[in-house]
Amino acid sequence: MIKTDMQLKPSDLEAALGRFFELAGEKILALNKRWDPSAGTPVFTVAGRYGSRGWTEWTQGFQFGNAVYQFDATGDERFLELGRRATVDHMASHVSHIGVHDHGFNNVSTYGNLLRLMREGRIAADEWEREFYRLALKISGAVQAARWTPIADGLGFIHTFNGPHSLFSDTVRSLRVLALGHQLGHVLMGEQDERVSLLRRYLQHAEATARYNVYFGEGRDRYDVRGRVVHESIFNVTNGVYRCPSTQQGYSPFSTWTRGLSWILCGYAEELEFLETMDPGEIEALVLPQLPTMDAVVARFRETAEAVADYFIENTPTDGVPYWDTGAPGLREMPGYLDRPADPYNEHEPVDSSAAAICAQGYLRLGRYLSSLGETEQGTKYFQTGLTIARTLFAEPYLSVDPAHEGMLLHAIYHQPNGWDHVPKGSAIANGESCMWGDYHLMELAVYLKRLTEDAPYLTFFAI
Repeated sequence: MIKTDMQLKPSDLEAALGRFFELAGEKILALNKRWDPSAGTPVFTVAGRYGSRGWTEWTQGFQFGNAVYQFDATGDERFLELGRRATVDHMASHVSHIGVHDHGFNNVSTYGNLLRLMREGRIAADEWEREFYRLALKISGAVQAARWTPIADGLGFIHTFNGPHSLFSDTVRSLRVLALGHQLGHVLMGEQDERVSLLRRYLQHAEATARYNVYFGEGRDRYDVRGRVVHESIFNVTNGVYRCPSTQQGYSPFSTWTRGLSWILCGYAEELEFLETMDPGEIEALVLPQLPTMDAVVARFRETAEAVADYFIENTPTDGVPYWDTGAPGLREMPGYLDRPADPYNEHEPVDSSAAAICAQGYLRLGRYLSSLGETEQGTKYFQTGLTIARTLFAEPYLSVDPAHEGMLLHAIYHQPNGWDHVPKGSAIANGESCMWGDYHLMELAVYLKRLTEDAPYLTFFAI
């Protein structure tokens, strides 16, 4: 169980954040200098060196988004130029990519962050550059929304690269590109010029994910534990009926792949923040039976975020870094593993620091949100949990301090069942490696915390 430090303050991490940005800057420049774009997209490291994995192209926005965030944190123009140039040169194919559910990762991390910096006055305002970013986000949101599977209960979802039968938990955070598209006044145009609301699909996907991928302790099946998350739900695409839980990267459909949970926690927490900016009439005008009012949407998003937040606290070691799956079979060989800090060098099961980085941001956002509503006890608990996890990650053995190692965050896991992660010589499990989404979410966490310590503009994806 996470041992939350209730006395920790964002300012206590100031020195660690400064050290992180120093290390990160050199790693970003070194990787950019070495990387050959024709080799594909960097995904995860092997022996400290980034390589590609041709499964789906979902991490390139993180690579260039890191440079944009490094400029955000330091003001170093080299990183702004790197991020801008790479976005123009390499990201257009991601805007029009019809084969993935990852638009909110690739394109919000690049076009979205650049547009936000322009709005904040951090980069010079240019009308046509602004419209370039806006157009990319509009199209990306529509392309994402077009990847649609209707289901029997009147909902639907953005299906994954596995096919129209597949609903991933991951997509909740990628869903934010639909929010941006709607915010920018865009719609998806369909047959006979049907105008498809991006907001409608955003809400329908969020409700379908909560309904089928998250458990609430209501006796849905024998494994219905409140806050447990299933990686994937499977549907019969002929009639839209739900069939079963599944997983691609977890141990089983009846355990919780912790990175899947992290996408749920972070995604719903930041979507709650987004809802505060909306006119309730926009939701009521959609006439959705499942979510007819703003109050109903907020209640559902809160219920989901708080359930998984509580589950993660209860099922994670004391320092806030989880093992890759709560049902991983080797955990039975590690009695008391929840009562001590995680051990990335153990002989049985890997940890996943990338899940911790994503969850940390989710806790901070959820805690701040609840505190703003006057629910200070619960809000403070979650916020302090986020700080506790962050303190762990911005220090060794998770912070990558070796300049020869291209990653920023060590001990991340990509695909344990497929055996893709590097096992160092002399070790029984994968450890010591980085992944592009782990590095990016550690960077995003660092920028988020830096802004809190400096009382700077609050960091959101929708401040564009």
